[in-house]
Amino acid sequence: MIVLGIETSCDETAVAVYDSARGLRSHCLYSQVATHAPFGGVVPELASRDHIRKLLPLVDAALARAGVVPGDLAGVAYTAGPGLVGALLVGATVGVGLAMGWGIPAVPVHHMEAHLLAALLEDDQPTFPFVALLVSGGHSLLVEVAGLGRYRILGETLDDAAGEAFDKGAKLLGLPYPGGPELAKLAGCGRSGRYRFPRPMLKAPGLDFSFSGLKTALALKVRELEAAGPLADDTRADLAADYQQAIVDTLVGKSVRALDATGHRQLVVAGGVGANRALREQLRAELSRTGGTVYYPRTEFCTDNGAMIAFTGYRRLELAPAAYSSVRVEARPRWPLEELTGS
Repeated sequence: MIVLGIETSCDETAVAVYDSARGLRSHCLYSQVATHAPFGGVVPELASRDHIRKLLPLVDAALARAGVVPGDLAGVAYTAGPGLVGALLVGATVGVGLAMGWGIPAVPVHHMEAHLLAALLEDDQPTFPFVALLVSGGHSLLVEVAGLGRYRILGETLDDAAGEAFDKGAKLLGLPYPGGPELAKLAGCGRSGRYRFPRPMLKAPGLDFSFSGLKTALALKVRELEAAGPLADDTRADLAADYQQAIVDTLVGKSVRALDATGHRQLVVAGGVGANRALREQLRAELSRTGGTVYYPRTEFCTDNGAMIAFTGYRRLELAPAAYSSVRVEARPRWPLEELTGS
C-alpha cells in the first residue's frame, strides 16, 4: 500500500510518499521561515498563500523522487487539523481534489496523532502501550497510548505550550525568529544556575502543565537587569540557560510521573521541542536511572513534516478502508485527540 501525505497545518509545506513494503520513499519540505521572520511569528494569510504556491510542485517532486505515479497510490492523506484553518483548507482541498481525480480515498489525518506515531517510522521504535510527550509551539500533552486511536489524555497545558514558552522567551531576549532553536543555541553558551526560575506546577499533583508564569518570571528578570543598562552577551546566555533548564526540568519531571502513574516503561517524545538537545539528554539520563526507555522520531520529523502524515494515513487506511469511501473536505482548527477511535 502506497500513500501520499500532505502537511499544511501551519508554516511548513510538506509532502511525502510512504510504502508499506519499502517504508518511506520520499519526503519534500518547503519552510516558510524567511516569509514570517520579518513579523516575528507566523502570519496566517501569508502561510496560506505560500501553501497554494508550493504544494502542487512539492507533490510532483515527492512522486518523482519516490519513483511512483498516481496509479500506484492507494490513498492521499492530508492534515485535517488542528491548525490554522486557512492553511488546513489548502492541503485539504488539494488532497481531496487529487484523490477524486485519481479515483482513490482521501484520508483526513489528525496532526497530533501523526506526531505521536512518527517514532514508528524509525528502526528503533516503541511497541504499544506507551506514554507520549507531545511538545510543540501549540501543544503540550502527556498521552497514554494503548493502540492506534486509543488515546487517554493524562495531562495538558493550561495556558502556554512548551514551544510557545521557548518562542516567547526568545523574544524577551531579543533573539530572531524562529525563537525556540535560537534560545536553545544561546543556552548552550550559558552557565546554568546563575538565575532561579520557577518549575511551574512541578510540585503540584497531577500531570498538567503551565508555562505562562515562567515566561512572566523571565520578563520581570530581564526588565530588572535592563534597568542598569543593555544586557551583556554572557548575561543573556545565562538567562537562556536557566530558562531552558526550568522548561526541561518541568517536562522531564511530569513525564517520569506519567510513566509511574501508568506503569509503562516506554516514553515517546514528539513535536518540535522534542528536538531540544538538553531535553533529550536529561530524559535519557533520568529514564536510564529508572529503567525506562525513550524514543524519538529523527530530528527532521520532530517538526511538521509530510512523512508522519503519509504514515498515519496508511495506518488509518489499513485499519478501516471503508471509512474513507465518502468524499468531503475536512478542516478542523480545533480537534480534540480523544475524539479519535481505532484498534
